[in-house]
Order: sequence, then C-alpha cells, then structure tokens
Amino acid sequence: MTATRYYEHTLIARQDLSPQQIQSLGETYAQVIADQGGEVTKNEYWGLRNLAYRLKKNRKGHYVHLNFKAPTAAVNELERQEELSDDVIRYLTVRVEKLEEGPSVLMQARSSREERGRREDGDRPRRDDGDRPRRDDGDRPRRDFDRPRGERSFRTDTDRE
Repeated sequence: MTATRYYEHTLIARQDLSPQQIQSLGETYAQVIADQGGEVTKNEYWGLRNLAYRLKKNRKGHYVHLNFKAPTAAVNELERQEELSDDVIRYLTVRVEKLEEGPSVLMQARSSREERGRREDGDRPRRDDGDRPRRDDGDRPRRDFDRPRGERSFRTDTDRE
C-alpha cells in the first residue's frame, strides 16, 4: 500500500478560455485525483493574471489551485494528463507537511481588497488643507525671480568692471 501525502498543485491555463471552462478543467483534474484514491480539499480559481514572461505565446493565464491528499500514483496521473492537455500552459505540484485550512493567501488578499472598495476623492487628504505647516519666508532674503519684473536687476557687462 502506498502512503497518502499532502500536495498543493497550481496550474496555469490558456488566456483564451472562459472562466466556466477553467472551472470545469479544475473539476476534471479533481476527479482524476479522486479516481486514483485521493481527496481534494480545496479547489480555488485565482483568476486571469499577467505572466512575468510569455509562455507558449501567452501573456496571461488563468490560475487554478488545488490542495489534496493522494498517493504518488495519483500525482503522476494528474501531471501526465496535464502534459497531454493543450489548455494547460504550466503546472507545479509541491508536497507539503499539512494542508492549509481556509482560503489561500491570494484569496484572502482579494477579499480584503473587495472589502475596502473604491476610494473616493474625498477620502484622500488634500495637500492644501493645512496638514503641513507653511514655511515662514520672512527670514529668507528674496531672490530675483521672486521680485516683480520692474524691480529685477540684470547684470550687464558694465556691472562687472
């Protein structure tokens, strides 16, 4: 009997697929794990994200994240099927000591961003509302360009002599 281990698995699918197709793709791979004697504890869709560099002529990709408990044979079968699929650009499987409970860090960041909502112009402090003290210019001598035009002194060749 093979030991069941804990895994985190993330795959990147092509950008031209719809979110419904991506969801069914994630469910298909979850079923592959279940058929091999594993158990999927988390199936998350992370959305369409920009890639750091082009992969197989794609600049964006749909991210799907799975947490599961399965034997090694199930992981091998999952990765074999993903290599055969034209929809999957990349995948990564990592063995972990224990599975995370609750939403992943990426999903927590997304939910906290949605809770904050859009910022209104009134929320941001203005520069001229008196937050910073004005500098007192009384002690500093005036510069030429601070004076009105009629009072400016211009140097000429005769001033140098």
